[in-house]
Amino acid sequence: MVDPEGDTHLYLQISSILRTRIVNELRPGSPVPSEAEIQRDFGVARTTARRAIGVLRAEGLVHTVQGEGTFVGPRRDTSRDAQKMPLYQQIAQELRDRIMAGELPPRRPIPAESVLVGQYSVARETVRRAMALLRAQGWIYTVPQRGSYVCPKDSWPVTADGGDAESKESPMHPTPT
Repeated sequence: MVDPEGDTHLYLQISSILRTRIVNELRPGSPVPSEAEIQRDFGVARTTARRAIGVLRAEGLVHTVQGEGTFVGPRRDTSRDAQKMPLYQQIAQELRDRIMAGELPPRRPIPAESVLVGQYSVARETVRRAMALLRAQGWIYTVPQRGSYVCPKDSWPVTADGGDAESKESPMHPTPT
């Protein structure tokens, strides 16, 4: 793997390992390991993981789409890119679905930020954006120094037709008022 005592910076060693994987195993458009996965797999700091990806990006081997991840090859504006929901919205939608299914009950904590980072293998900022979206939509509230909790059911978002959240198709795209 990597040699922390060697004469080559860790980020360069990691970028070399990832470069080999990209050339031998991955197809254009395939996701490359996230910063969180690189941190976990190589036991390095986030800045080291970020620098390793930066080397590959500078070489033109990968491109990064904010909120979605890093992918093999140059960025292409395709209809697939335009249609794909950003990762933070996907996380927010999954958590909303868990709330509506009763898996995350009202007035109880949602999983901690660090748990969600590990579960989804994303950066903290991605989880924070998902939480901000859920908070803005009225699905969760945050108690300083304690965490985020599911809102009481009677305060869940209401659809434009006056129905409750359970009849909503997607609270991720609020109706303009």
